Amino acid sequence: MTKPIYITDLDHTFLRSDLSISAYSTKVWNEKAKTSIMSIATARSFTKAQEFLSKLTINAPMILLDGAIIISPNKEIIDIKILKKEIGDAIVDIGSKHGIDPFIIGIKDANINESFLYPRRLNSYQKKVLTGYKDDPRMQFNPSNKTMAQNLKIVYFGYENQLRPLYEELVQTFGNTIEAKLSPENYGGGYFLTLLHPQGDKAHALAKVMEYLKRDSQDITVFGDSVNDIGMFKLAGTSVAVSNALEEVKAVATVILPHSNDEDGVARYLQS
Repeated sequence: MTKPIYITDLDHTFLRSDLSISAYSTKVWNEKAKTSIMSIATARSFTKAQEFLSKLTINAPMILLDGAIIISPNKEIIDIKILKKEIGDAIVDIGSKHGIDPFIIGIKDANINESFLYPRRLNSYQKKVLTGYKDDPRMQFNPSNKTMAQNLKIVYFGYENQLRPLYEELVQTFGNTIEAKLSPENYGGGYFLTLLHPQGDKAHALAKVMEYLKRDSQDITVFGDSVNDIGMFKLAGTSVAVSNALEEVKAVATVILPHSNDEDGVARYLQS
């Protein structure tokens, strides 16, 4: 019998709003993993994903940093999409004209250890985001505001009236040489703008995982809530939106759950 495949987003989908995973969700997930292929597709890095998922069985490649990297549970790299320094620095220069500097996530060594660079100039929203990383060993001050040789992801946090004009200029300037996603942050009241390699999104990564598993994308069920999940939803055979998902995500979902991430929506679906 062919094992079913389930891949879930983390923040605001599988994780609760306080970034915890309930005992119920843990139990249901691990029971399901005995007979199914289970993994994640998240904006988070390998380091942070490991912290959250230490009690869960992951038995397939993980899609991380919005799709910029695909990595097995034992840290074998399946695929990686790098945003080159030349483009990265050009993105930062345009952002500077709009009065905002980004966070930059990149690879610092051959062991795929990550650096998380933060700028000198921080808006109020960025300061709030930064407090959640105060003890993170990957954090590095970046006073020069330059990108790395191997950038996985450039992220601007702020508010729509500042980020939308920046988004529009970046799309007009770089076209299909980058992947740009502007999305509301459901709980903080702000927006975030993510810049990636043009094939560094979850949809391209999902296709690569299916190729790796030698399975068709129609065989897979995915869960999500945000803009970066939409491409993945359109590709998967079954796409499931939690009740707290953005309306544009629900619009392309096969199933809309009656339960939110704080009500263990994914686990309830898996158990049913």
